[in-house]
Amino acid sequence: MLKNKNIIIGVTGGIAIYKTLDLISKLKKEGSNVEVIMTKAATEFVTPLAFQTMSQSRVHYDMFGLVNEMEVEHISLAKKADVILVAPATANTIGKVANGIADNLLTTVIMATSKKVIFAPSMNTQMYKNPILQNNIRILKELGYEFINPGEGRLACGDEGTGKMAEPIQIIEYLKNYFTEKDLLGKKIIVTAGPTQEAIDPVRYITNKSSGKMGYEIAREASRRGAHVILISGPTDLDTPENVKFERVTTTQQMLEKIDLYFNNADVLIKAAAPSDYKPTHFSDQKLKKEIGKDILEIDFEKNPDVAAYFGAKKRDNQIIVGFAAETEELIENATKKIQQKNLDFIIANDVTVEGAGFEVDTNIVSIIYSDGTIENLPIMKKSELARIIIDRIKAILE
Repeated sequence: MLKNKNIIIGVTGGIAIYKTLDLISKLKKEGSNVEVIMTKAATEFVTPLAFQTMSQSRVHYDMFGLVNEMEVEHISLAKKADVILVAPATANTIGKVANGIADNLLTTVIMATSKKVIFAPSMNTQMYKNPILQNNIRILKELGYEFINPGEGRLACGDEGTGKMAEPIQIIEYLKNYFTEKDLLGKKIIVTAGPTQEAIDPVRYITNKSSGKMGYEIAREASRRGAHVILISGPTDLDTPENVKFERVTTTQQMLEKIDLYFNNADVLIKAAAPSDYKPTHFSDQKLKKEIGKDILEIDFEKNPDVAAYFGAKKRDNQIIVGFAAETEELIENATKKIQQKNLDFIIANDVTVEGAGFEVDTNIVSIIYSDGTIENLPIMKKSELARIIIDRIKAILE
């Protein structure tokens, strides 16, 4: 998504400059071409050599530098950029751009470019709240410039409040959103993720090994592509993807009821969660105690509702339901049965006994089985890559 993108990073004089080094490292790992423009103030915090080492490219800071005998540097940089990101963006630089001042290489490149310019502000909280700065931000937004909002917390000066530059991973996600084609605008997609838990007593429950990673990546990909996404998740320790409506549930019954709130107006339901098939017949209000001389604890279980089958029965002709099948044997046979039993458009089947295809890892090895019997076998890949393929297949059906 960011591979081979030409990203110009403008670095201004703020203490958050140390985050920019990490950001550049992450962008290089994504395959981006990164060039850095530093203001004079920025060079007082970190040397150009540090940025040259991280970006593996020449650092620009001379207002009158030449790329070669025939090119003026600020025009060359303005033309080659796919996007210009100013991180950290100080109040001073934001103010200069908002008022048309181009007195250094960075502001001159911004003035000369026709490409998108994105600011990641970083400053003291009182500076950020200053009405002059806020007016400058408003002016720039009205002109089409974009801002990645700063976070809250303890600032370098010791104050508490808004002003921390967004974390590199948040900026990466923003850039991925920017470069992703919005081919799902107007579509409403429900994604379920993670395990569910069924309580035995106040301190014990049954669950499974689902981490939720696959469902969260699918929700993230669908949101990047412009869909309105509702992510309904069982308990996980994952960060919620940007720009999705998030609903937390615990039990299988809660998951069914939460999906039901949105299903009638949804275009797609992607059942990536692993809801518990059974629940204890009886919940003990008190913690179950070990009994002396009794080595076996017997607990009766009853079936939970089959969430995928429930919505498969409710599905209208213009709705799509995608299921998942985590199997340990007879993968294709068992997954194919679920397509028919649950009225799915296709199912993602994986053998969780295979290394790299199980729970709690960042990769998967799957077969996509369609309702017409077609099977698409995929090699091992990151779950983020698989999410993109799944959304591509859904888009093809929608079209």
